[in-house]
Amino acid sequence: MTERVEKQEMIAARRRWLKTTLGAAAAGAAAVPFWDLWAAQARGGEACAGPAPSMAGKDVPPDSWRADGGLIKHSVMAWCYEGVPMPELIAACARMGLSAMEGLDEKHYPAVRKAGMAISLVGSHGFQRGPLDPDNRDFCVQKLREAIAQAVEFGAVNVITFTGMRKPGISDKQAEANCVECWKAVIDEAEKKGVNLCLEHLNTRDDTHPMKGHPGYFGDDVERCIDLIKRVDSPRMKLLFDIYHVQVMHGDVIRRIRKYHQYIGHVHTAGVPGRGEIDETQEVYYPAVMRALVEVGYTGYVAHEFIPTWPDKLAALRHGARVCDIRR
Repeated sequence: MTERVEKQEMIAARRRWLKTTLGAAAAGAAAVPFWDLWAAQARGGEACAGPAPSMAGKDVPPDSWRADGGLIKHSVMAWCYEGVPMPELIAACARMGLSAMEGLDEKHYPAVRKAGMAISLVGSHGFQRGPLDPDNRDFCVQKLREAIAQAVEFGAVNVITFTGMRKPGISDKQAEANCVECWKAVIDEAEKKGVNLCLEHLNTRDDTHPMKGHPGYFGDDVERCIDLIKRVDSPRMKLLFDIYHVQVMHGDVIRRIRKYHQYIGHVHTAGVPGRGEIDETQEVYYPAVMRALVEVGYTGYVAHEFIPTWPDKLAALRHGARVCDIRR
């Protein structure tokens, strides 16, 4: 396969995963320009504001650095690595000792498993077409059931879910009830299969880029998400605690980890502001956040979902993993 064909295949695969997992609406809906915009910005290196930073002066781990042996189970959101051929990305993640991968087309799952890594999160119905709208209920139930089955097939423990976007005429109270009803319809199956449904909290404040914020998303308040999880009343209903989104929307990240740790089923990272690398240019001190997760007994995956701006994207991933790597 030529490099050009491989790159085109990767772009198409990531669009398919993103369209399914991060918010595709019905066929013909206005979501298509959203993904075209994302792909164009990702290809152009415009994910973070300003010119692409230099790696000069960065303390980048060598190619031989490995993350295994620490207290954090590292994963990575593969869609962030536009331009890196999927076989190369899988091999690189295995070499650096990551425990798992996510955010990639399911056709690559066997290769990830063969490389000795797990699938840390399986996609479902997406964040735009969520269960707050009763018109989406059957669609969401179907997608969640399919995702649970896929998780079982590949040994994954988590399936992502979302509230969906606000819709005129649906009150907050009714939206909450609709979400809970949908999740209760599938949670028995999740319990029987040993799979978590992870509700992701997203920020609605950042409107500068389609993957930095999601104006109109209903589940933009951590406390609301926790309340919804409690109402489902199942040990398999969990919170996807995205540190980037929590910091943008609320701040007070460590206190919330300590307060809600029993509900956290999965964690995402990224630099704040900008969703770039986890380095000295951003405001969250990740070693302290990771230590807090360890202290509360969190043993799930920490998936790196920052959008690299460094020229060497794999070096950025090694750097981010090392920043978050906690040892005894």
